[in-house]
Amino acid sequence: MTGGDGSTTDSVVRPDTLLGLAFVALWSTGFVGAKYGLADAGPFNFLAVRFAIAATLMLGLAIAFHAPWPRSLRDTAHIAVAGLLLHGVYLGGVFAGINAGVPAGITALIVGTQPVLTAVVVGPILGERVSRRQWLGFVLGFAGLVLVVGGRLRLPASHGLGGIAWVLLALCGITAGTLYQKRFCPRLDLRSGTAIQYLAAAMAMGAVALAFDAEPIEWTPRFVFALAWLSLVLSLGAITLLFLLIRRGAASRVASMFYLVPPTAAAYAWLLFDERLGPIELAGMGVIAAGVALVNRG
Repeated sequence: MTGGDGSTTDSVVRPDTLLGLAFVALWSTGFVGAKYGLADAGPFNFLAVRFAIAATLMLGLAIAFHAPWPRSLRDTAHIAVAGLLLHGVYLGGVFAGINAGVPAGITALIVGTQPVLTAVVVGPILGERVSRRQWLGFVLGFAGLVLVVGGRLRLPASHGLGGIAWVLLALCGITAGTLYQKRFCPRLDLRSGTAIQYLAAAMAMGAVALAFDAEPIEWTPRFVFALAWLSLVLSLGAITLLFLLIRRGAASRVASMFYLVPPTAAAYAWLLFDERLGPIELAGMGVIAAGVALVNRG
């Protein structure tokens, strides 16, 4: 395989891979932040404040760096729709599911199947060819994901179907948002575009919170820390990396990185809470790594 300048790229680490690993390292902290923050706020109130802060910060960056803005209302609408899917629907479903009692690990497992769903629809929607090697990578990634998370978690019947439905909605939101962003927002400026997306998501979450969220925010130090982490590190850092990946690579390759989120979250749990991984979980991480490598080389 050769790069645009004719140089060989098989023997070196792809820039997209480095960006993807950085994205995974940040994105995986979101489940921990949600767990801490939801103890002191309802899910939609939490997200409304988080998105409002992120929108304000990105608006300031866009103005300071004279970022270009969409040239038409149609382009602005496309950017807003992508933001509603990537931020509002995805995170709204994740937070509501965790708040309803679904364990963070089960949530990570469900949304971690996004690459499989993306692979099913990426061809007819974007016209991208998914090779046999990539399909094998998807299968290996899913198998490793089950080994890492599935064997360690059991979903009690008391959680009901409501929480699972929220998490499934989140899965659909992040998949649709990734594809929509790539197809309809190819020239999105990361500064002005992200400001628009967070503003749209903040307005949507605010309306949902007023209608359905009866849990007021308690401004404890724990909540402030979780809010600051999720607003700055995830809403700005991780989402910017995700958009760069969507712009630079095929949607199927971007989606493959999500296989690494559950094992990375498990590693954080081991470091923070001394939750140790057994041989099966470690083997699953190896299978996931092999699957991601096949997808990225496909």
